[in-house]
Amino acid sequence: MSCSWFSAPQRLTLRHDDVHIWRAALDRPEASVRHLGTLLADDERQRAERFIFPRDRAHFTVARGLLRVLLGQYLACPPQHICFTYGPHGKPALALETDGATLHFNVSHSHGLALYACSWGRLLGVDVERIRPRVAQENIAEHFFSPREVRTLRALPVPMQASAFFACWTRKEAFIKAKGLGLALPLRQFDVAFAPGEPAALLHTAWDAAEAAHWALRDLDPAPDYRGAVAVAGHDWRLTCWDMPASWDAP
Repeated sequence: MSCSWFSAPQRLTLRHDDVHIWRAALDRPEASVRHLGTLLADDERQRAERFIFPRDRAHFTVARGLLRVLLGQYLACPPQHICFTYGPHGKPALALETDGATLHFNVSHSHGLALYACSWGRLLGVDVERIRPRVAQENIAEHFFSPREVRTLRALPVPMQASAFFACWTRKEAFIKAKGLGLALPLRQFDVAFAPGEPAALLHTAWDAAEAAHWALRDLDPAPDYRGAVAVAGHDWRLTCWDMPASWDAP
């Protein structure tokens, strides 16, 4: 079951049993791109400058700027004052804890659409992908999915394989992002449920028979022709999906 999307509340409250997902388009007016760029740290500006194409540079700037604005809303902190640390595999985290609890967050963007996930004290990962039917017919699944997943995917009628492929991919990506290991955690070493009509779930991991029971997966429906998923540690949480207000990126 995917979530419905709501307009942002006037007062933003994130309880300890909440998981919030935010949706934002990355194609913004030039004035907004410039303003969001002023919020970035020097290392983020340097990363933006390494993109060859202006659109990619603008998307990165908007994605990171909006992340800062969002975290600033939760922390009651100016966006430009937020500091990040990075894990061994590049996952960003806040440099400081707040009142003894950690605000966990994760970001994903694909073809102009970004998703942000936030929670207090709970590991989580989010992924979004635009559905590209031709990709599902390449050998990506055979290289990266588990044998069980490949069998499930290829047993489906060809017209159904594109949606199923990206359901599997986003669920797997969300999980490895929640773990903070990126592709250092081989995708073939764990199974997710993704057959049509099958609820999102982590079924099995090769390294620990008990691991799957500690995680919950949920589908997200971010836009037509996109798939999304979130992976969250534990099961005692409530999911709410919000649209990021355009006013947040105004100069």
